[in-house]
Amino acid sequence: MTQTSENVTWLTQASYNQLKAELEYLSGPARVEIAQKIEAAREEGDLKENGGYHAAKEEQGKQELRVRQLTQLLQNAKVGEAPADNGIVEPGMVVTIAFDGDEDDTLTFLMASREYASTDIETYSPQSPLGVGVNGKKVGEEAEYELPNGNKTSVKILAAKPYQG
Repeated sequence: MTQTSENVTWLTQASYNQLKAELEYLSGPARVEIAQKIEAAREEGDLKENGGYHAAKEEQGKQELRVRQLTQLLQNAKVGEAPADNGIVEPGMVVTIAFDGDEDDTLTFLMASREYASTDIETYSPQSPLGVGVNGKKVGEEAEYELPNGNKTSVKILAAKPYQG
């Protein structure tokens, strides 16, 4: 799980290992693969009208951006322990909230940085309005945060458990 504070990103060992493996793949085998795609597309002729070439170059740009992001993130990373299972909302916790006290209108999410977002569970950053509002709250407590339209809403913390993902 991650928490960014003053350019330091806290990661569990498992998260650090996962991101490091992604960086190693993107920096090595993936670079070779994209270079081969670009070379194959180049051999097809006129680059101005070569959709395969332009798509491969765009993919390369996105890949290199991710390499830079991961490099910076891992340079500033500190490896720590997963959060305690104490019912207090903090990064690394799977949190269930009820909107405006309506326990039928709930949302369950992982509080972590975008680098740890997965398709398994929705992820909210600790720096997001919701993340700021619920961080440090205990199960049973209410929290208030600002919506994008400027209005405020309240939520009740129903559950907070360490992510086991």
